[in-house]
Amino acid sequence: MNVLVVGCGKVGSRLANTLCDEGIDVSVIARTAAEADKMLEPDFKGSLLCGVPIDQDNLKKAGIESCDVVCAVTDDDNTNIMVSQLAKEVYGVKKVVSRILDPERGDIFAHFGLETVCPTKLTVEAICSAIKPMLEEKYVSFGSHMVRFTTMEIPKEFIGMTPVDIEYEENETLYAIIRADSTMEIVNNYNVVMREGDKLIFSKAI
Repeated sequence: MNVLVVGCGKVGSRLANTLCDEGIDVSVIARTAAEADKMLEPDFKGSLLCGVPIDQDNLKKAGIESCDVVCAVTDDDNTNIMVSQLAKEVYGVKKVVSRILDPERGDIFAHFGLETVCPTKLTVEAICSAIKPMLEEKYVSFGSHMVRFTTMEIPKEFIGMTPVDIEYEENETLYAIIRADSTMEIVNNYNVVMREGDKLIFSKAI
């Protein structure tokens, strides 16, 4: 696999170093040699090009025409969006991931087919999860989509009810039940009865 990482700040350099350590062929576009020297590991074995990330000559020199994946992870949303659009529409790269700091813009561009990762949104969700001690929450990303899994002790009023009796939030469903004997039952039968001692796992697309 050949991966082009556009941006060599804290995120781009960490990503490039990690991929390189895993044996993946990595090319990096950094704005300056000083930035690359500071951020990349001394034994970085990937390719490096310094210059303006949205310059098509630089993108070609960095190997965008033959790469499998482009990760646009500079600290500027506009640059990341432009690089992603060029990669997808001009060079036909199959897998393009763009870092977008503005959550609203991230949602808009994801709607138009750009695969985005929003650090702002992920940070807020992680902090919210950390300050909710009564609930155990996990977030799983599927492409540009995120699913939240919430585990909770069964409320007393739910005992004896079935999944169809519960009022759900929008885009939420009961995914599974962990029984008192620690067995897990995936909810594919909405006639299943919830019992005392159960833990409920809800999933919600966010």
